Amino acid sequence: MLAKRIIPCLDVRDGKVVKGINFVGIKEVGDPVECAAEYDRQGADEIVFLDITASNEGRGTMLDVVSRTAKKVFVPLTVGGGIRTIDDFRDTLRAGADKVSVNSAAVKNPSLISEAADIFGRQCVVVAIDAKKCPDGHYTVVINGGRIDMGIDAVEWAKKAEELGAGEILLTSMDTDGVKGGFDIDMLNAVCSVVNIPVIASGGCGKLSHFTDVFEQTGASAALAASLFHYKELTVGEVKEEMKRHNIPVRTV
Repeated sequence: MLAKRIIPCLDVRDGKVVKGINFVGIKEVGDPVECAAEYDRQGADEIVFLDITASNEGRGTMLDVVSRTAKKVFVPLTVGGGIRTIDDFRDTLRAGADKVSVNSAAVKNPSLISEAADIFGRQCVVVAIDAKKCPDGHYTVVINGGRIDMGIDAVEWAKKAEELGAGEILLTSMDTDGVKGGFDIDMLNAVCSVVNIPVIASGGCGKLSHFTDVFEQTGASAALAASLFHYKELTVGEVKEEMKRHNIPVRTV
């Protein structure tokens, strides 16, 4: 079995790492380059940067952050937020990212996925899906920090993203994001059951057992967390030790 990945996520605004709950109540928590370097030291398998400013100004700030981080860390770096065009992909990869995460722009222009996969290789293309559960039980795609419901079935969108050339799905549950009650196991299983590419679980991790739960109960390839690591409640190393105790394969440093 392939090693499961532990991925710290850094939401970056105006060059600072920030964190909120359900995508609101944003607070600054640190310097992105220093945070990334610390997670690299702790044994993170990858690091995700999400530019939540996503304006032209934010893009320039973010590329500088990526460039400085790439010189200090030695694990794959995924960067997303405000990616709208092939030029954005190219600029982000040139700055030092290994993968580029695309979300809203892919929903509005699905051909962006296939174009990017053709030019840069599907291993570079991560399709991020923010979704929430509807009263009838299905999952719907939301964009703009969860403010706009696109009326698209999230499971079907994940399938389509793979068909278009996505190399990976980053699946965030809007219902659990920042709440620390655990990953959305049902949503993850719904998506993992229809795709053959890696799925990163995101949103809701609040304690050590949530990591083992997600790998024991779903087909997720990786688990992403932010608050737990930012506020030093857990280290990546502690998470991996717990996973080893549960016989879940992990890469050790």
